[in-house]
Amino acid sequence: MIATKTTHLVLLSLICLSSASQLRPVYNFQKDDTVLKKAYYEEALKNKTKLISSLGPEYKKDYTEIYDARFKEVADLLQTSRSVTEPVAHNYLQSVLKKIIEANPELKAHELRLVFSRDWWPNAYTMGEGTLAVNAGLMVFLDNESELVFVLCHELAHNYLDHSNKAIKKNVETINSTEYQNELKRLSKQEFGAGKEIDKMIKKFAFGSHQHRRENEAEADRQAFRFMKNTGYDCNGIISCLQLLDKVDDSTFYNPVDIEQTFNFSSYPFKKKWIQKESAIFGAMTDDGSPLTQAEKDSLKTHPNCAERISLLYDSIQKVPLGQKFIVNESLFRQLKKDFYVEFAEQQFKNNNIGRNLYYGLQMLQGNENFPYAVYAIARDLNLIYENQKNHQVGLITGKETRGYPADYNLLLRMLDRLRLEEIANLNYNFCMQYKAQMSGYTGFNEELNKAIKYKSQQ
Repeated sequence: MIATKTTHLVLLSLICLSSASQLRPVYNFQKDDTVLKKAYYEEALKNKTKLISSLGPEYKKDYTEIYDARFKEVADLLQTSRSVTEPVAHNYLQSVLKKIIEANPELKAHELRLVFSRDWWPNAYTMGEGTLAVNAGLMVFLDNESELVFVLCHELAHNYLDHSNKAIKKNVETINSTEYQNELKRLSKQEFGAGKEIDKMIKKFAFGSHQHRRENEAEADRQAFRFMKNTGYDCNGIISCLQLLDKVDDSTFYNPVDIEQTFNFSSYPFKKKWIQKESAIFGAMTDDGSPLTQAEKDSLKTHPNCAERISLLYDSIQKVPLGQKFIVNESLFRQLKKDFYVEFAEQQFKNNNIGRNLYYGLQMLQGNENFPYAVYAIARDLNLIYENQKNHQVGLITGKETRGYPADYNLLLRMLDRLRLEEIANLNYNFCMQYKAQMSGYTGFNEELNKAIKYKSQQ
């Protein structure tokens, strides 16, 4: 899934090294333990092979296809830069996990591979075969270890209760059931309206699966509470974590980006037409620009039903004595929160999602965090956007406005979609010149500055 160009690797290695003649590195990107990644991958592969070899003849083909597809997802996590196995971050996560397992011996028999991931979206998940992940995009929003412990306990509960494999079994048995197959045969012979009837049948099946997932979430919450109350952590972290998850899709770690503030220069003023609402001048947009309705927001939530989930556990939580918000390492927890923002920003660059990497760079710059990296990333991204615009392929690396995105991100995507080649060159030239003195000595930035000067001269 992640394809990193050799030239990008060279640039990244240059900015991550400091010599006697240079200032401190732009950012010391976390270096993963490739031996550990390989070991985790081989464990997961062995698990899949064992699982498939134990299958009986009934529906074996269906199960095998599903287990193979699941393993591809596991492999994509464990064999790429998505997973974080840098010793400090990884060992911290294992220390928190150890606290949970020591307090709940029934978990000791379970095969577990727990990692942080560099994915930007706020989520955590279990693959159902022992691999669990906490996205950096969720970690940056958590307030304390007790909230992290609830997240881990919840995913451990899914694994402990075998929800994934039970769901696979239920789905395979449903689609192979006599009732389901007979209905498909009947509809296949129907001359008119068969498509509509099949859609209804699929929606009915999907609704049943949705209800089942909601039941699983509630069951996992109850089991997570039982795990967590034994750990010494504050179970009120369950409430605060669920409150966070309820609004996290509408939250940003930094304040909204002010595009005009960053790209307004005395020698090259910002042009309002770059971000103004659509008119006939710019042609038809694929999106009407209207905000999502509340119903649409609820349907798209990464973590639905949080208020209901809180109400189901609230009374039980109040009966548990107050625990601690931190046990393992508060300072490291807070450092990882800060570092992970840069890590998942850079992961988007590796994923060739330059528009999103640029967005994160602008957020950090205006938030006065990770300043050198932010300036470097913005300059690098604008040069890449110029190069791709020149080849008429800029849409492949920036994306388009979408109603579900934050308003400031949509404005940025709108601007990138409208900028002409010479405008990109002028913006980046002026941007780089503005920070030239402050970024002196940063090899990566100097290379991007030279590119910006070159591209402007070509206009």
